[in-house]
Amino acid sequence: MEKLKKRWGIDSNFQIILILIVFSVTGSSSVFLAKPLLNSLGLVRESFSGEWWGTVIYVLLRILIIFPIYQVLLVAFGWLFGQFKFFWNFEKKMLSRFGLGFLFK
Repeated sequence: MEKLKKRWGIDSNFQIILILIVFSVTGSSSVFLAKPLLNSLGLVRESFSGEWWGTVIYVLLRILIIFPIYQVLLVAFGWLFGQFKFFWNFEKKMLSRFGLGFLFK
C-alpha cells in the first residue's frame, strides 16, 4: 500500500479505497452507457457481418464510443467522491500518453 500511495501521491488508505471505487464505478458505468448509445446510432452486433472481421469492426467501434465516455465519467465520479485533483491529473497524464496532451495547453 505504501508503494501505491507514494506513486499516486496520496496520503491515506481511505483515498486508495475511494480511488479504486471510482475506477470500478466508472468502468462499469461507461460500458453500461455505451450500449444504448450504440443502439441509438444503429450499431448493434446483428448489423455487422457474422464473419470475424464484422466482430472486429463492432468491437473497435464499441471501444471508440466507450473511451470518451470513460474519460468524462472518470473526472465526474472523481469529483463526486472528492478526488477531483487526483483524477484530473490522471486524465491529463493518460491523454498525454495517447498523444492528446495538446487538449490541455
